[in-house]
Amino acid sequence: MSSSETTTDHFTIRRWCEERGGTPTVVKDTQGEDGDGILRIDFAEPDESLTEISWEDFFQTFEDRGLAFLYQNETKDGEQSRFFKFVKREGT
Repeated sequence: MSSSETTTDHFTIRRWCEERGGTPTVVKDTQGEDGDGILRIDFAEPDESLTEISWEDFFQTFEDRGLAFLYQNETKDGEQSRFFKFVKREGT
């Protein structure tokens, strides 16, 4: 059985993403007064609807929005998983 974990640790998030070929991005034209737009991790060929951002900018927005990273390391078949989502931190 596969299970998910939640973290706010920047090193863990970055390592998990990079091990799967992911880069930090935002959805184009979603920037607001609070900084970068909707956060995404892009695992594929560059998507025209996404704009790559630095890890520094990614984590600044991540912190500003009080997010946590819910992720799965392996699928139930034991394969490397790319399942993740951003969730609100508990207590925020």
